[in-house]
Amino acid sequence: MVNLSNNFTLIAIILLALSLIIWGYNRAKPFGEIGILAWLQSLTLMTPWIVFFSLLATGIYINFITVILLLVLSSGFYIYLGNLIRKKAESTINNNDLSKIKKELIENFNKNQEIAENKENLSPNNNIGSLKGNQFPVKIEQIKPDFSPIDDEDLKVIKSIFGIDTFFITETIPYQEGVILKGNLRGEADITHQHLTEKLTKKLEDKYRLFLVETPEGKPVVIILPSTNDPKPLTLAQKNLALVLLLATVFTSMEATSLLLGFDLIDNWSRYSEVLPLCIGLWIILLAHEIAHQVIGSKNNVKISLPFFLPSLQIGSFGAITRFESLIPNRSVLFDISFAGPAASFVVSLFILLLGFSLSNNVSTFEIPTNFFQGSILVGILAKLFFNSALQGETVGVNPLTILGWLGLVITALNLVPAGQLDGGRIIQAIYGRKTCRRATIGTLVLLGIVSILNPINSLPFYWAIVILFLQRDLERPSLNELTEPNDTRAAWGLILIFLSLTTLIPITPTLASRLGIGF
Repeated sequence: MVNLSNNFTLIAIILLALSLIIWGYNRAKPFGEIGILAWLQSLTLMTPWIVFFSLLATGIYINFITVILLLVLSSGFYIYLGNLIRKKAESTINNNDLSKIKKELIENFNKNQEIAENKENLSPNNNIGSLKGNQFPVKIEQIKPDFSPIDDEDLKVIKSIFGIDTFFITETIPYQEGVILKGNLRGEADITHQHLTEKLTKKLEDKYRLFLVETPEGKPVVIILPSTNDPKPLTLAQKNLALVLLLATVFTSMEATSLLLGFDLIDNWSRYSEVLPLCIGLWIILLAHEIAHQVIGSKNNVKISLPFFLPSLQIGSFGAITRFESLIPNRSVLFDISFAGPAASFVVSLFILLLGFSLSNNVSTFEIPTNFFQGSILVGILAKLFFNSALQGETVGVNPLTILGWLGLVITALNLVPAGQLDGGRIIQAIYGRKTCRRATIGTLVLLGIVSILNPINSLPFYWAIVILFLQRDLERPSLNELTEPNDTRAAWGLILIFLSLTTLIPITPTLASRLGIGF
């Protein structure tokens, strides 16, 4: 039965990998050499994952150093291919005939001039003015003024900042108190956006915001919206809610710690001092996560709200939900802020875990079943390095810091799930864009639902699916410059962190546990 399960897992991994590879190739082929290179980039990052999980499914053990080496090599090749793609893209742009570009601009202008004056409308439900979650981007062809249009004088000033060397306007669509400008982008998106924003600010000060985004059809479009649509700070009621959730998290973390130590704090309040050391460790992990978000946000002039902590009697806390209180300049900044929090908590948690391992010995009074270490690939492999043959018995003595570090890794990994406005979802949105993030969110919810059905004893996946579905499923609002992607180094680090989070959450297969000598 075990062999059948392992074979099924291996076949499923191979079929999934082949499907993704073939789908990616067919999608990239129409774009020629640059498309194929981009496909090779994705394949480069997928290879260590495919190799690692396939070997695990067959019970073959790869030591931790080899895994890191595979990740480093794939990341290096990913960056090399990215540089090659940029060089070829620049060469293609530089070889374009200028007369052909002018002809294209004139044809587009003439073709769309009449359409611009009689544009059909958009349902009020698709409110682009708020730029929220899955309401954006919408089809431009469906947009219609919903209320007071932009001032005519402002519109003239706005149109004057555009030109053939930046963004050549082919169609103007007033919408609400702003305007949508379709046209042709010339030059690098980040340079063009910065240039246009500076000119807009110089002429109209802080009255409007300029978004450079992409339509569902992949065409660049500029959206000008009044600054009154900027994200709003938390209300007093929301701040009070954040405080209540913080106090609830303090309680649940103390209660969960007491249960870990073998007693119920609710019935033994006089023993509160016994739980404080581990609780302080858990709070340090949570605070490291939120402080890292705030530091990187402040560095990039992005305001981040107070955290809304999610209390849990199972593991103390599921981390926190935060929201942006100002606009994100570009996708690189979105990545940096989203990456910083889980990276900080992961490092702190891993340090505590390794410290717990090093302090554990055969006379440790805190004993856990060795089968416990089969619950995580990452933790199980690290435990094998420290305990070796001791993991073949029924129980093993560990320092409580071991469990604390493991909890920190689990909390971090849950927040790195690639869905919605979780850190993992924001990282995917920053690297691959909104369309891919939306698909990843749906896939994650489906996967969590399947896991909840197959393993009803563990309520963690079901609970997290509910949190995502009702609180975090919407995508993050678009950046001011949505076209410029993060560099390849950021992409590689982001995917490595998500990979490590998966190895934290995925259990070891029975065959591999037997080969490693984990459990009895």
